[in-house]
Amino acid sequence: MSDRLTQTDVILIGAGIMSATLGSLLKELVPEWTITVYERRGGAGEESSNEWNNAGTGHSSLCELNYTTERPDGTMDISKAVKVNEEFQYSRQYWSYLVNRKRIQNPRDFIAPVPHMSFVQGAEDVAFLKKRYEALSRNPLFQGMEYSDDPSRLAEWMPLMMKDRTADQPIAATRIDAGTDVNFGALTRMLFDDLQSQGVDIRYYRHVEDVKRTPDGSWELKIRDTGSGAVERHRAKFVFIGGGGGSLHLLQKSGIPEGKGIGGFPVSGLFMVCERPEVVAQHRAKVYGKAALGAPPMSVPHLDTRVIAGKESLFFGPFAGFTPKFLKFGSMLDLITSVKPGNLTTMLAAGAKNMGLTKYLIGQVLLSKEQRMEALREFVPNAKSDDWRLVVAGQRVQIIKDTAQGKGTLQFGTEVISAADGSIAALLGASPGASTAVYVMLEVLRRCFPERMEVWEPKLREMIPAYGISLLEHPELLREMQAATAHSLGLAGEASEAADPAREAVPLGKKAATL
Repeated sequence: MSDRLTQTDVILIGAGIMSATLGSLLKELVPEWTITVYERRGGAGEESSNEWNNAGTGHSSLCELNYTTERPDGTMDISKAVKVNEEFQYSRQYWSYLVNRKRIQNPRDFIAPVPHMSFVQGAEDVAFLKKRYEALSRNPLFQGMEYSDDPSRLAEWMPLMMKDRTADQPIAATRIDAGTDVNFGALTRMLFDDLQSQGVDIRYYRHVEDVKRTPDGSWELKIRDTGSGAVERHRAKFVFIGGGGGSLHLLQKSGIPEGKGIGGFPVSGLFMVCERPEVVAQHRAKVYGKAALGAPPMSVPHLDTRVIAGKESLFFGPFAGFTPKFLKFGSMLDLITSVKPGNLTTMLAAGAKNMGLTKYLIGQVLLSKEQRMEALREFVPNAKSDDWRLVVAGQRVQIIKDTAQGKGTLQFGTEVISAADGSIAALLGASPGASTAVYVMLEVLRRCFPERMEVWEPKLREMIPAYGISLLEHPELLREMQAATAHSLGLAGEASEAADPAREAVPLGKKAATL
């Protein structure tokens, strides 16, 4: 067994979309920095970022009903929807920048235009959807959204869902054509291919076993080659823990005070998948419904068109499941070993507060295929069991922490945890995750390199023209940016005008810089 020590400027743990995005941003901002990536699997994007392990929704609040809530006075709170949409605009702009500069090729290999729709049944939910539509459609970020409760119009929008449907209760839907399907696995691989071409050292089959502070303030990692068993020791000035569900254990091992008292609760997902061409051809949209009572927000049912390797298929789900693993390829001991003296009371409080969720998950695990088909028939009345197969998706680890809402509160979303000196950061949580990776990684940069942000700002504005600007306050700039990114990403039909992407990126950046 060897035990050798090497050193670099930056270490990224995990070869998923988050590390890929952070590495890409750093190589644009400080190309001279050396970066090493460690991944326990044999390739990039094999866990949560993989295209078969998530719904591929470019989360921009166009269809996700759980991003809007009705206040006690009956008005609609759209603040979270607006926030997520603005964050997704950052991703689109950065991807566009990379395409325009040939850093990544063939954008249609990772992003495709797919309408986003919301669908509800019953008078109460129809009233909710109409209020949501009225609130969002006035906002420049949601321009082009349509609403209908006319069955004939809905049959045009979603023929597969309306065929053989019994009109025994009110139904309604909203539609916006500017939605996308994103293959985050393909995008992750493209980003790492580009990083490798720039000299980034990417080491697969490497399991990071420990993270410790050294006397000089840097970090030393103990890494095991999963094939040979050899141990490597590697030091860096800055470490990013982007290992998905595996991040919590490494955050705990770092010993930073900011990581104390945080726990994690794993939720697995399953999708019903249809690849039969005659069925797939009848539906081209991502259609989100409302979550069942007691279901976690990540279990909102949806029927999605997916485009993977140029082939369209339909995903329905997700059906929640439970396993103590924190990663799809993790250990059955992940949950129990994550319980430490510092988070024990938090975890116990969460268990007591979430008995309803526990019962829901048990019920989901026990569902038969035919019971899952019955849930699917709420969306596709004439769905045939032989046309659909079950696919196990990725693991999601929801954050548990003490908040103003009480001890042991289950959090839904993503959260950056960083040391006070900015030398190490970790990303925890789940959806909207990958869709907002650029915005979230900018948060990592803000926290960990605050002294460099002013120097980096001109380059950040070049890469992401909306950086530091409220697009809601500049709707004309928003429209121009949406048109430019739609064109450069190959999203035909989104932009009212076509422009040469190589020429468009610079004027937009300059215009944004004057605001």
